[in-house]
Amino acid sequence: MTPRELSGPQALSRRAALSLLAAGSVELVTRRARADVAHSGVSKDAVLVCVFLRGAADGLNIVVPYADRDYYRLRPTIAVAPPGKPNGALDLDGRFGLNPRLAALKPAYDAGELAFVHAVGSPHPSRSHFEAQDALQTATPGQRSTNEGFLARYLREKPGTRDSDLRAFAFTDRVPLALRGYEDALCVERLGQLGALGERELGSALGDGFAKLYADGTERATRSGKRALDVSTRLRALAQSKAPPENGASYDPGARSFAELARLIKADLGLETAWLDLGGWDTHKYQGGAERGELPKRLSTLGKALAAFRADLGPRFERVVVVVMTEFGRTAKENGTGGTDHGRGSAMLVLGGPVRGGRVYGDFHGLTPEALYERRDLAATTDFRTVLGEVIEKHLGLRDTAKVFPGFSPTAAPLGLLG
Repeated sequence: MTPRELSGPQALSRRAALSLLAAGSVELVTRRARADVAHSGVSKDAVLVCVFLRGAADGLNIVVPYADRDYYRLRPTIAVAPPGKPNGALDLDGRFGLNPRLAALKPAYDAGELAFVHAVGSPHPSRSHFEAQDALQTATPGQRSTNEGFLARYLREKPGTRDSDLRAFAFTDRVPLALRGYEDALCVERLGQLGALGERELGSALGDGFAKLYADGTERATRSGKRALDVSTRLRALAQSKAPPENGASYDPGARSFAELARLIKADLGLETAWLDLGGWDTHKYQGGAERGELPKRLSTLGKALAAFRADLGPRFERVVVVVMTEFGRTAKENGTGGTDHGRGSAMLVLGGPVRGGRVYGDFHGLTPEALYERRDLAATTDFRTVLGEVIEKHLGLRDTAKVFPGFSPTAAPLGLLG
């Protein structure tokens, strides 16, 4: 967690706080929430889900360059074996392979719904977790004074297309920097928190507090208030409902956030952007390759969670794009404790119905000493803003992303990640 996040404002804005103050009969609004989904059809509203692997995930052991002999020279004990070998990588394109702990995602790749971007990173060569995490979330690398996030700028630049106060949601206890600057983001660690207050406790807040929040008496304020209350009641009903995953999806205990996010999307509350924060990717020791170690364990959890999320959404997945990213990669060479240290380039995963998947994108220069950044790290040849910018433009429909990524001028053609 960055210093700004630790000292930032409270997680809930005044409108978002109303989601914690929803009243009425739980049974009644639960039936209403389910009926709304059942009879409205599948929404076509686009959703962007950002999954942040906090701690710097090792892209070389996620998307394995098994055709590069230097990979095995640099990693004699933690390299993932080539395809066909025990616990070997799952071949992607004859050059790269997927860590077998992510086998749950191979069907999505084969179906053309999962793509990888290799050798991606920030142009600002920081190996500080805090600085690089901030740079990714603000999308202004090298400018430490930025105090607002790229998702917040998007939400301000592109007004909502429907009457909803739930355009942004984060499964965090505080507003992530990526959403800082957008006051109506709702941030809670779990949906159950939304139904924690009893009706008796809510009486005065709904009777007097609501009127004070919208005391100007304008028609716009009244409409906003009614929408906030409507979303609040539906959110609380959703939080207290026990609807199981759909389409045979099954989530492991560690995938609660993905299961709850799927429920939010299926509830059709106008969600556009979501943020999930997953820690524990700083593998300085006992990293492992595909069998034992911290990285294989976390990859298995991530892969199964994303696969269950995809299955659970069913046809709704056609309007969802998931971007999995990290602040930087790891050193190309393993260290003396079976781990890797802070590096540069890593890999991003782009998953979703609109994705032109089944490919590994990016410009991978190889792992020879001459190709490595400072002769130690995978070079970051694709700016992470190239990926995010294409997703925001092509998927979320914001034609001009200049204000979302200030000071960024792409120097290469778009990757073509989305059709």
